[in-house]
Amino acid sequence: MTHREDAAMTQRGEAAGAPAVRSHAAPAVRSQAAPAVRRVLAQASFEARAILRNGEQLLLSLILPVIVLFGLSLTGVLEAIGTPVDADSRIAVATAGVLGLALASTAFTGQAIATGFDRRYGVLRQLATTPLGTTGLLWGKLIAVVVVVAVQFAVIGTLAALLGFAAPVAFGALAATAVLGTAVMLTWGLLMAGTLRAEATLALANLVWVLMASVGGILFAHAGLWGAILAWTPFGALGNGMRAAVVAGSWDPFALLVMAAWTVLGVLLARRWFDFDGK
Repeated sequence: MTHREDAAMTQRGEAAGAPAVRSHAAPAVRSQAAPAVRRVLAQASFEARAILRNGEQLLLSLILPVIVLFGLSLTGVLEAIGTPVDADSRIAVATAGVLGLALASTAFTGQAIATGFDRRYGVLRQLATTPLGTTGLLWGKLIAVVVVVAVQFAVIGTLAALLGFAAPVAFGALAATAVLGTAVMLTWGLLMAGTLRAEATLALANLVWVLMASVGGILFAHAGLWGAILAWTPFGALGNGMRAAVVAGSWDPFALLVMAAWTVLGVLLARRWFDFDGK
């Protein structure tokens, strides 16, 4: 059929009230995913806003640690439980413990609960099938937690300064402890969320938070055999690393090594047992 005959048939169809039929199909519109870095940053931005806007997560990650900071700094609780502090070191010890507690609240407890319910409702399964992928999803969570932890440290550090904090902080050691602490807490929080039911994750994550804050070595050091055992745990190592950096102004290589080892172990277990479907 020639172009003239095609045009004539089209005109006859339009004259008869029928829709015009073109012989050449319109070019298909091709969609293209955004670059990987942009996808990860977009997911990280969403995750960070979700944490900071969620009332329960904000209570757990910032309000409770701030209350603990004031309680330990302005009262004799540390002396009452046998922690060797004086008027000058009380605020530094309290600040180191609260920084570790705030980090664990966000990276472990908060992410375990949020990821557990995302998994239950199929959010993880849907995101895993998008161009973001499982790797992009995990990187987005990690970046979001780092951003929130930075906000926590800024707020807690400012309040500690207002309370009269005066200690030789080793900022390099503090940064290394914060990075490794975030990695190990997030790894094990996600492992819990990816292997247990959401309700079990909720209960266990909150129980672990209470244990970390009370007898787990994050808020204050423990002497004797119990303290030696805690030094080999991720939360005990986090507390020791924070106290070394904030109170003594030094590094704790053993604590950093323990957190790195637990992170590697958690990643290996997550690669084997993490279930995005939750079925």
